Amino acid sequence: MAEILHALRYPFAIDAGGGRAAEESDYDTYVRQLIRQVLLTAPGERINRPDYGAGVRRMVFAPNSPATATLAQTFVYQALTRWLATVIKVEEVKVSAVESTMLIDVRYIVIQRGETRILREEVAF
Repeated sequence: MAEILHALRYPFAIDAGGGRAAEESDYDTYVRQLIRQVLLTAPGERINRPDYGAGVRRMVFAPNSPATATLAQTFVYQALTRWLATVIKVEEVKVSAVESTMLIDVRYIVIQRGETRILREEVAF
């Protein structure tokens, strides 16, 4: 069954054919984009939602260590369960510090489909 999805593409783009804001037609891609938005948005960055986001990028100036990774893991888990609870169920978040990169692995269930997915995001320091 085809799902009807009316969601703006992230990052924002203009549809070349119609001159309108581009829409995302694939639900899995849409959910991954939502997760990335939460991960990479810093609290205070959105005017009407000052608590929105995990703020992973603000850790750029922290030492890339196991302690920072554990802190990031907590921030990510709390932000995802708070802001995307109607879309996904977070099963596990793993964050590891590798050289100058923080690797974030999120295993989640897409609630609408009941399917498990994994997203890996790399944040460079």
